[in-house]
Amino acid sequence: MTPPHASAPPAPGIPLARAGPKSDGGTPAAALGAYSLLAVPLMMTALPLNILLPDFYAAGSALSLQAIGLVLLATRLVDAVADPLLGSWVDAQKSRGSYLRPILLAAPVLTVAFFLVFHPPRLDGGGQAAWLFVTLAAAYLGYSLATVAYQAWGAELAHDDAGRARITGAREGAGLIGVLIGGSLPQLAGYGAAVATLVALLALGLAALAWRAPRPPRARPLPTGNPYLSFVVPLASRNTRWLLGIFALNALAPSITATVFLFFVADRLGLQDGAPAFLAVYFLAGAASMPLWTRLARRFPLQGLWLAGMVAAVAAFVWAYWLPAGAAGAFTAICVLSGLAFGADLALPPALLARVIDANGHGGQREGAYFGLWNFVNKLVLAVAGALALSILEALGYSRGAQDAAALDALAFTYAVVPCGLKLVAAGWLLAAWRGDRF
Repeated sequence: MTPPHASAPPAPGIPLARAGPKSDGGTPAAALGAYSLLAVPLMMTALPLNILLPDFYAAGSALSLQAIGLVLLATRLVDAVADPLLGSWVDAQKSRGSYLRPILLAAPVLTVAFFLVFHPPRLDGGGQAAWLFVTLAAAYLGYSLATVAYQAWGAELAHDDAGRARITGAREGAGLIGVLIGGSLPQLAGYGAAVATLVALLALGLAALAWRAPRPPRARPLPTGNPYLSFVVPLASRNTRWLLGIFALNALAPSITATVFLFFVADRLGLQDGAPAFLAVYFLAGAASMPLWTRLARRFPLQGLWLAGMVAAVAAFVWAYWLPAGAAGAFTAICVLSGLAFGADLALPPALLARVIDANGHGGQREGAYFGLWNFVNKLVLAVAGALALSILEALGYSRGAQDAAALDALAFTYAVVPCGLKLVAAGWLLAAWRGDRF
């Protein structure tokens, strides 16, 4: 996933094809597995904290849906704003030692906060809101710190495109397994079992990372200046701005789909009970596609593969607009095919970012700053997508539980057509950037 340490920094914007040989990064499979294992427990927390939590507090507390929504918004804003600062701090820690220290600091914070947020004490309404805000903000910050340091670590482990894609593909594929565990275990065995599993997997992942994972090269000294403002440095480079823009627009499409998914499955398809199975099929297909995308990266440019993934996703997914009620088989096929394409969105953009870091001469110095900014953009897109999708639905006349034809057409349009349109625009932007050697 990441750049080598060039002796002489190349000019900003250097195209990937000129950045080095297109060969495999050479990380042994066992070492790559040791690095990737930590993604399982980290991503295991994603669905419970972001999807299951609102229903948990709505059913078990005195908080109204509006109050829960406001607390979630406040914690997500804190989390998003913190990411660039955490990235700068990670770089400062790497310059003094390694990426392991921030991860070891973040892991217990995430674990304790994850336990506390799903085990609230008996409090009044204001106390419950405060408990939710503090524990959820702590969980988000622990997750973000660990993730930024973990991604930055991976960004230094390869010296060519194929190697970068292999590392990001292995990590993101393991993360999808964690998503499946986190989405199913609380509902099957309860949150106590989920916390116990998280502790065990985190311990295993940290042990593998500390003793078996490949080590990044020694850090290069950070330039003089305030290290906690270094997150602005990536934005000075044109190639970073181009990549961030394409990434944000492309990420907006699946974020809208995710916001509308349960409405579409329940009201348009009438298959609400099948929603967990559809999600499982989608994520399993994404995980299964990782070896394919990483193998293709040995032969083809990353930009071209990402473009192919975008087009394949549109070709597979747009058919959801025409699905009738009860079309379980057809929707399962769409989940499989679009999940296979989704693997490109997970494996390739971080590999491109790793190349941009190297091209800008920041390898071994500012990986944390780049990935802090990257995660900030991703979280901002998620927030915008939720508001945008629900606003479109309301403007087109859909409300939860609607059954009239016009409202269901509006729902299908928002779920399938709008994301596909956004993805095609992102694909056109990527094609222009590729032809113009923008990154």
